[in-house]
Amino acid sequence: MINLTGKTALVTGGSRGIGRSAALALAKAGAQVLVHYGRAEAEAASLVAEIEAGGGRADKIGVDLQQPQGAHTLAEHARTIVGERLDILVANAGIATAATIEETTVTDFDAHFAVNVRAPFFLVQQLLPILGSGSGIVFTGSVVANTVVPNLAVYAATKGAIDTLVKHLAAALGGRGIRVNAVAPGVINTDMSHFARTEEGQAYILGIQALQRIGQPDDVGEVIAFLASDASRWITGETVRVDGGSKL
Repeated sequence: MINLTGKTALVTGGSRGIGRSAALALAKAGAQVLVHYGRAEAEAASLVAEIEAGGGRADKIGVDLQQPQGAHTLAEHARTIVGERLDILVANAGIATAATIEETTVTDFDAHFAVNVRAPFFLVQQLLPILGSGSGIVFTGSVVANTVVPNLAVYAATKGAIDTLVKHLAAALGGRGIRVNAVAPGVINTDMSHFARTEEGQAYILGIQALQRIGQPDDVGEVIAFLASDASRWITGETVRVDGGSKL
């Protein structure tokens, strides 16, 4: 059993999909959860209500992480709620757009790196003053960082950057007792994975996986909660594949 009673957590992109499942898992374990959202305010409010109905504590924070100061603004809002101690940061917010090389625009390229790489880096930077010994940082990466999936070159590049950041941040922050890890999901049945909802997509996914079913957000959210907890106290600098054995 994971026990996070008395802990505080911030989950970016927490209103839907993997982020929502992570927020629920953290709250179930006893953490006070800050649910960040970009545009899905109604979903964030619904999640906060669900957590509170179950006896937990939660708040929602809306910030556009694509903006240059987005991470700074989010960190500031978080500190007004939790004060001078944050125990868990789940950097989950991300965008993914399928496009060929010819179709990719500068605007889309920059947006992917702004949300998927720049925002989590500077969020860590801005929250360092309240991340103490025993804190856990968990990034959401992707198996596409090491596996070619057609028309996802830019998204895959951002997740490759996350794999690298995890190692560098873990090395830099280990002396402070802060652990940094990532999960690398395979195809998960979320709003972002339209492909998984088609017959063709499901056939392809099952064809590359050892475990013969489509991944669900809870499959990843519970691993995030584990990596954020003291149960993983001797794990840092790792990217854990949570993909049903994809392309073994």
